[in-house]
Amino acid sequence: MGKRIVIALGGNALGNNLPEQMAAVKYTARAIVDLIEEGHQVVVAHGNGPQVGMINVAMTTLSREDPKHPMAPMSVCTAMSQGYIGYDLQNSLREELLNRGMHESVATILTQVEVNPNDPAFQHPSKPIGTFMTEEEAEEMRRRGNAVMEDAGRGWRRCVASPKPVSIIEIETIRTMVDAGQIAIAVGGGGIPVIREGNHLRGAGAVIDKDFASELLAEELDADSLIILTAVEKVAVNFGKPNQQWLDTLTPEQARKYEAEGQLAPGSMLPKVQAAVKFAESKPGRTALITLLEKAKDGISGKTGTSIRQ
Repeated sequence: MGKRIVIALGGNALGNNLPEQMAAVKYTARAIVDLIEEGHQVVVAHGNGPQVGMINVAMTTLSREDPKHPMAPMSVCTAMSQGYIGYDLQNSLREELLNRGMHESVATILTQVEVNPNDPAFQHPSKPIGTFMTEEEAEEMRRRGNAVMEDAGRGWRRCVASPKPVSIIEIETIRTMVDAGQIAIAVGGGGIPVIREGNHLRGAGAVIDKDFASELLAEELDADSLIILTAVEKVAVNFGKPNQQWLDTLTPEQARKYEAEGQLAPGSMLPKVQAAVKFAESKPGRTALITLLEKAKDGISGKTGTSIRQ
């Protein structure tokens, strides 16, 4: 019997710019439809790190060149990224489905995610966005008043606050689609961060980590599995060292031990493992998987990837 699966797509599944994205989503769609063809019910979430950074820079540049155009808030930039990533992704999925004689409906849901205005993350920006910079470029960005960070040994990037998701505003719409057998693309880029003010939702200047938002989505949809797709086939300890060890399985207790030892990079693998552990502990029988996009099908069957369960 097929499983209900939430797939969290990493940046490598979407490319770093418009041309790369248009090519990447075709490959991504094939891997996702492989799972659908096997009888699984799939919900798709995705990151937007490069894309939201690109939009933010473009809108900021426009506002500087023409004062009549005000700067776009980060929440608006996230909404824009959801729209154009979803546009490419849903069309590629639809095409791949039809190529295989499958007629499932697929649509992107513009998704808002509530955050707590008192989340300490607002005082400590930590979420990298946009393209990589040299240290000199990062210093110039810092002089302009932006926070920057070194991202897991790969270079410097701008960073913004990354509060934890509290609730998914459009969850009933998403659930209705999924229960009807349709394919939903939701909480793109972690969702549009909003703060409740009575009946009003105010956009927040932040980016929610897509792994934590995907985990919350998986819980709310009562999914069987959460698959977090990234740039490596498995989680490793002593990564990049002579005694590097790839992990086939990981218990919550082991994960916390490795986290305490500093084995998991904060800007890279740590949030993925934390989200996977949270989902695995949320209900008996739930499992999470961290692996490569092209290995998702093998990972579901237990042939590869790092499986996290109680």
